[in-house]
Amino acid sequence: MKLFKRMKEDMDVVFKQDPSARSYFEVFLTYSGMHAIWLHRIAHQLYKWRLFFIARALSQFSRFLTGIEIHPAAVIGRRFFIDHGMGVVIGETCEIGSDVIIYQGVTLGGTGHEKGKRHPTILDNVLIASGAKVLGAITIGENSNIGGGSVVLKDVPSNATVVGIPGRVVKQDGKKVIERLDHHLMPDPIADRLKKMQKEIDELKIELNKKGEK
Repeated sequence: MKLFKRMKEDMDVVFKQDPSARSYFEVFLTYSGMHAIWLHRIAHQLYKWRLFFIARALSQFSRFLTGIEIHPAAVIGRRFFIDHGMGVVIGETCEIGSDVIIYQGVTLGGTGHEKGKRHPTILDNVLIASGAKVLGAITIGENSNIGGGSVVLKDVPSNATVVGIPGRVVKQDGKKVIERLDHHLMPDPIADRLKKMQKEIDELKIELNKKGEK
């Protein structure tokens, strides 16, 4: 009975978040994000029972069916909603709270080959928009929003909005965050390239002059 209550809870989240959902029958059969979550719960339980190969095989089968890759060791809370979902990747040591929403192309990944905790912790009521990359053993605070296409490499406080590459906080607790930019210290790739070309030209002139003297 508990299983069916959790499944209904997951479907209720779809109706809450997606206005295109029309019936429980449609949601049950056609929402790949929800299917990926259900299969992950089975794989996660198998992983806790130390049936590692079976758990990984099931997670790969889920990836084949849904286009969503969730490592069976990842810990995911209740009412997790993946909208569309193609290309979503959730790493081994990820911890995701309740009422979290993520969209297609999101990666919750690591930054290298380090051992131990190496993937993000996402607290409750976080929204991560399409294509965002949240990388490393960082924490995304409660009620925060990660903008589409952002690359987040540092901890994010609660009630914040993050955008950009690398991600930066532009709003917190409903107020805009104004960053001081030292424009004179910012890199200028065009000027750097021109300096490099000028250096190469000068070196060629010196080389030609040496050959002319001979």
